[in-house]
Amino acid sequence: MGIFDGLPISPEKAYLREEIARIDESWVVARFDSLPHVVHILTSKDREGEVQVLKDQNDVIEEVVDEVVHAYHSGFNRAIQNYSQILRLFSESAESVKELRVDLAEAKKRLGTRNKQLHQLWYRSVTLRHIISLLDQIEGIAKVPARIEKLIAEKQFYAAVQLHLQSAIMLEREGLQTVGALQEVRSELTKLRGVLFYKVLEDLHDHLYNKGLYSVVASNLHEMDDEVPTTVAVAFTTNNSQSLSRRTRLKGDNQFGAHGLADGSHSSTFDGHDEEGSPGIHENGGEGSKDMKMFSHQIPAWLSNSTPDEFIEAMRKSDASLHIKYLQTMVECLCRLGKIAAAGAVICQRLRPTIHEIITSKIKAHAEHINLSKSGICQAARTGTTGLHFMKGQLESYQLPKHKRQNGMSLAGTLLAVSPVSPVMAPLGKAQTAARDLLKSILDTVERIFENHVVVGELLESKSSQPDINTPNSIVADANWNPDSEASITGGYSIGFSLTVLQSECQQLICELLRATPEAASADAAVQTARLASKSPSKEKRDGSEDGLTFAFRFTDATISIPNQGVDLIRQGWSRKGPNVLQEGYGTAAILPEQGIYLAASIYRPVLQFTDKVASMLPKKYSQLGNDGLLAFVENFVKDHFLPTMFVDYRKGVQQAISSPAAFRPRVHTGTTYVSSIEKGRPVLQGLLAIDFLAKEVLGWAQAMPKFAADLVKYVQTFLERTYERCRTSYMEAVLEKQSYMLIGRHDIDKLMRLEPASAFLPNAHGQLGTGNNGSDAEALEVESELSELFLSLRPIKQENLIRDDNKLILLASLSDSLEYVAESIGRLGQATLRASNQVEESSKQHHIRSSSAPSRDILSFANEYRKLAIDCLKVLRVEMQLETIFHMQEMTSREYMEDQDAEEPDDFIISLTAQITRRDEEMAPFISGTKRNYIFGGICNIAANAAIKALVDMKSINLFGVQQICRNSIAMEQALAAIPSIDSEAVQQKLDHVRTYYELLNMPFEALLAFIMEHESLFAASEYANLLKVNVPGRQIPADALDRLSEILPC
Repeated sequence: MGIFDGLPISPEKAYLREEIARIDESWVVARFDSLPHVVHILTSKDREGEVQVLKDQNDVIEEVVDEVVHAYHSGFNRAIQNYSQILRLFSESAESVKELRVDLAEAKKRLGTRNKQLHQLWYRSVTLRHIISLLDQIEGIAKVPARIEKLIAEKQFYAAVQLHLQSAIMLEREGLQTVGALQEVRSELTKLRGVLFYKVLEDLHDHLYNKGLYSVVASNLHEMDDEVPTTVAVAFTTNNSQSLSRRTRLKGDNQFGAHGLADGSHSSTFDGHDEEGSPGIHENGGEGSKDMKMFSHQIPAWLSNSTPDEFIEAMRKSDASLHIKYLQTMVECLCRLGKIAAAGAVICQRLRPTIHEIITSKIKAHAEHINLSKSGICQAARTGTTGLHFMKGQLESYQLPKHKRQNGMSLAGTLLAVSPVSPVMAPLGKAQTAARDLLKSILDTVERIFENHVVVGELLESKSSQPDINTPNSIVADANWNPDSEASITGGYSIGFSLTVLQSECQQLICELLRATPEAASADAAVQTARLASKSPSKEKRDGSEDGLTFAFRFTDATISIPNQGVDLIRQGWSRKGPNVLQEGYGTAAILPEQGIYLAASIYRPVLQFTDKVASMLPKKYSQLGNDGLLAFVENFVKDHFLPTMFVDYRKGVQQAISSPAAFRPRVHTGTTYVSSIEKGRPVLQGLLAIDFLAKEVLGWAQAMPKFAADLVKYVQTFLERTYERCRTSYMEAVLEKQSYMLIGRHDIDKLMRLEPASAFLPNAHGQLGTGNNGSDAEALEVESELSELFLSLRPIKQENLIRDDNKLILLASLSDSLEYVAESIGRLGQATLRASNQVEESSKQHHIRSSSAPSRDILSFANEYRKLAIDCLKVLRVEMQLETIFHMQEMTSREYMEDQDAEEPDDFIISLTAQITRRDEEMAPFISGTKRNYIFGGICNIAANAAIKALVDMKSINLFGVQQICRNSIAMEQALAAIPSIDSEAVQQKLDHVRTYYELLNMPFEALLAFIMEHESLFAASEYANLLKVNVPGRQIPADALDRLSEILPC
């Protein structure tokens, strides 16, 4: 910005700004040096031009100066004129003050001469005014009863209390106490005090249980009689996480005069009443929030006729929700009436029957709604319901597989036969969902009721310790109406007592859901109830935080126990409900498809959430109460009764599943193909399928009760261990004292079987296919050759050492696949349980839950054990087929192949072997996958080829037809193995062609044989080439030095 930018130049001469902007700023520096400019002009070629430029700039500056002077001249003149007027006014004011002082001095002198007369007149006027005021007061007091009745009818209770107190104070004034005409008014005011107390208490009672006009759920309750009541309010979505003591915290240092008022810093999303007095609810944010804030700072409708005072001003400034303001108003009325103790006693008396009635009516409303929904009457009403979301016809049931296996067996029937619970009582069954939703809805209602009790309880306690200075002496003295001097000044009512009764009723409801008796529910429940009922509270507990309050467990045979003041009032009876109400049930059978102890799983989570919310509402001095009560009861019930019962029931189911005759009996018809999906009919053994179902069901209970997941996982481990022992027994019954079982237990053979390429078809510890031998083909051939040599060294193979019963082989195949299925299933369950346990560990810091991931790892170890046994079954089957091959082909060594005609059929032992291979493959095909069949039958070809080649050593002689017979045998073997779909036919052909090539070398002359050996040194081993020369072939001439010449050709 330039130095001349702020000059006041008119728009007509705006060009001057451009001219000034062209002037170099060096002309306006603080220390101007003219010498450089002079030198510049003198040394310039056009001196006249430079001088003319300077003159033009001078003219511009002079013109700008003229504009500035012209702009400021008029303002300067006006300032001088204003200053002159101010001086003139000051001078005139000084003269006026001097004259006023003279006049005042003269007036004082004149009034002093008649001081006594004026004093007498003033006193007489005061006396007359006082008399007139008393007459007006008497006339006004006479109209007070009618005004109070009108205010009560209009539900302007605070205004009625104000008017009653003002009238009582007036009647106690000196001068009115002796007026006989006011005795009738005093009597009417005394009666109206009682009426006003009961009216206020009744309205407070309605709002405590959200039945009042200004309650959060009042509008929904009035609109829907036959529908499920909608009790969800936006106001609670942001306030439930905060301690409710913040709602009733007093301004400043918790005092606002003598009144307990809501904290103005606390905001609520509840909008309040509209102009007609009906409550409205707005969503968070937007115009609704603005309207709420504007309305919240207006005087509520029920205070519109009240006289402004500190309490009303505090209500106007408070940001608390409308129903909390109303509760505060009712408590303030009771405090000013001096009825805190009486109100507390009556609330105590009516608490339990009211809660019982609310729960029962809510359940009945749901039952009626379900009946209407079944008949299709309330289709339109159902779309607007936002309360409970369960109905018998719309529940998500625990889905059992309803398909049938390919052999016609019903899988669902098999599983239902072993499960101790019906489908509706399963972890995801209809009964569980219905019980969970029902209890959650009722606990939400109880939670909102308890929120009101926290507000009222804190207010009553604060009011009881701070008597109102505006309350007349007669009313203050009436606060000690109860003759029991040790009774609490709140009439026995406290936050701890209300929480105890609310949880007691909820426990009674839970006992009905579980069909639990007092003895089954808790061993010490009756003891705690008796102790609470009989023990009178000490002064320390009344004055303290009531840490010693115990939870009063109440069952159908329990009675009301109020351990505090108000017993006399309760005995007189102000309640509308008789004692028989508490003996009735809640009618949950009309909603739940089934009841029983297994509903404990669906009850646990709602109770846990309810306990957390209640703990967040409790003030600090009652925080200890949140750790005991309903959650402790449920946890003790689950630990002491539910878990032991579940263990016994499921143990019986497991025992029944694994001990039945059909548990380990394959039941798939031959000719069917294997399918990997259990839904499409995977032939898993019934016993293992039932165990898998039971394990999933038990872990389903664990997901519903994370705290007890470790115990339930241990149950699953026990069941899996017993099942594993039973599977091991079946396995041992099939392989006991058989050579194949002994061989796979040998360390050297087990090591070679792990290294051979076929081990790639076996699953590893993680359920995936193994990698087998990752080395070169030469190493793989070496492993196969070494393993074949070990097996061939076992000759002769005895028949009694083989598994001749095909049913046992089929059992091993089916057992292997079933074990692998269970291993995969429990592996997935173990991973899911491990993730769930990690989540529980994260939340355990808040709930003090002890959890560990070790049981989940044990489940994964069980999966590995099952998988290892499945692999052992496959290994036994593979070795068994190899030993069967050796057993049949060892007959080659006991005969001479001196045939006299061309071979048309293979040898009998080859026919028997190929028939056995085909039969066993067809029998095993439905029970194992193609890769497993490849593993079982894939070792036959290598053993058969090596056995055929090694058999030449023991042959004494063989002719041309004998060679053709052996080639015919190899062709039959090739055809039988190639018929198995999972086996590589090219590899089979290559290996058996190797056998035919070997035996066809016997037809060559010696010299041709040597030439072949020189060209194919590595095709056969040196010992195998030597065996070709040792066998006697009729018509072939072998020189005496044949072996020496062979050794010269082949390396040592």
